[in-house]
Amino acid sequence: MLRSMYSGVSGMKGFQTKLDVIGNNIANVNTIGFKSGRVMFKDIMSQTVSGVTPPNDTTQGGVNAKQIGLGVSIGSIDTLHLAGSAMTTNNPTDLRIDGDGFFLVKMNEDQDVPFLTRAGDFHIDAARNLVTSDGLFVLDSDGGPINIDAEVTAFTIAQDGTIVQKMADGTTVPGVQLGVAKVTNPEGLEKIGGNLYRVTLNASPDGEFEPGTANSTEFGTGAIIAGQLEMSNVDLTSEFTEMIVAQRGFQANSRIITTSDEILQEVVNLKR
Repeated sequence: MLRSMYSGVSGMKGFQTKLDVIGNNIANVNTIGFKSGRVMFKDIMSQTVSGVTPPNDTTQGGVNAKQIGLGVSIGSIDTLHLAGSAMTTNNPTDLRIDGDGFFLVKMNEDQDVPFLTRAGDFHIDAARNLVTSDGLFVLDSDGGPINIDAEVTAFTIAQDGTIVQKMADGTTVPGVQLGVAKVTNPEGLEKIGGNLYRVTLNASPDGEFEPGTANSTEFGTGAIIAGQLEMSNVDLTSEFTEMIVAQRGFQANSRIITTSDEILQEVVNLKR
């Protein structure tokens, strides 16, 4: 059987995966805090027809190896943790991290390692807890849920994450600080849906990390900007360009299979 047919099949599979990733990027173009993905290809091991011959000073020069490539495979599917544009909402519980870092959220008190997110569209629930739109607790710098006291009439959030509370008597009291974490390798985080990431062993040593604070030189985290949200970092111009490339690549590889099939048909027709 012709090698080119299997090379064409591998190419079609690779470009199908690329189209899947592009489709997911475009679908999440308006998802708050979404980070786009990209597909990188790598060639498959080549078949060596003849090896290398070293040069000989007295008889002949060196001869290069003859190798035939056997197709392509997926090298990696990367998550690009580039900052998205700022969207001003003027909602005091809408938060954006201007720089590196992630917000910390938990489903319940029993969860050991919190989830990470860049989506800062938070809310105050009936128990006056700061939560995500899915009801997950937003954590402070000590790793505990954030609760706004009933005596607080208004509050603002500073760039370092401190919740500045205005009390009923008119006094201003600093509250807890929002927790912000930074991992060694953000691309090693696992997407679990709901704008959440799970820490893996390749994202942070031992799969754990210590909660820090925003706008910190110690932790290397960015400032928190209240009244703004981070938009998706999907660039539609690039995505549609890559879609065209993937479509043409898929078509070209399908032509390889068609041509290989026609050649095999000619071989079969040699015996009539």
